[in-house]
Amino acid sequence: MSTTSERKVSVSRVIPAAPAVIFAILDDPSMHPVIDGSGTVRSSRQPGRHVRLGDTFSMDMRRGVPYRMRSTVVEYTQDRVIAWAHFGGHRWRYLLEPTEGGTLVTEEFDWSTAKVPWVIERLGFPRKHPASMRTTLDRLADVVAGKAVGADG
Repeated sequence: MSTTSERKVSVSRVIPAAPAVIFAILDDPSMHPVIDGSGTVRSSRQPGRHVRLGDTFSMDMRRGVPYRMRSTVVEYTQDRVIAWAHFGGHRWRYLLEPTEGGTLVTEEFDWSTAKVPWVIERLGFPRKHPASMRTTLDRLADVVAGKAVGADG
């Protein structure tokens, strides 16, 4: 299921696991390349480290050309919410809600906090992100289920 609201787009699915199991993957930046459905996240600069509110982490990225992205954890509630922001101010957020059969996981791209939201809109990211977000949640479910998922698909 995907939804769009004022400068936010999100995708949700139920993953058959406890929130703590899923959160332990999301708060470990070295797992981001493994679950990334966009194909842009290549590697973590701080492998095997769990982050908390206020922590920063850097990722090697590639969208046409390689670059490095530094993020700061701006929201953090253990086993429920984690979000990080880039230099542009936009946020990637994961919301975890226990539900029958596991955890409802919502990935949200929030550009309401962006310094220049019109640039994000002009580049078409809000339209493009839901497909990648669905793939990310599928890959997250595979990792939780113990299936081998490579960082490159």
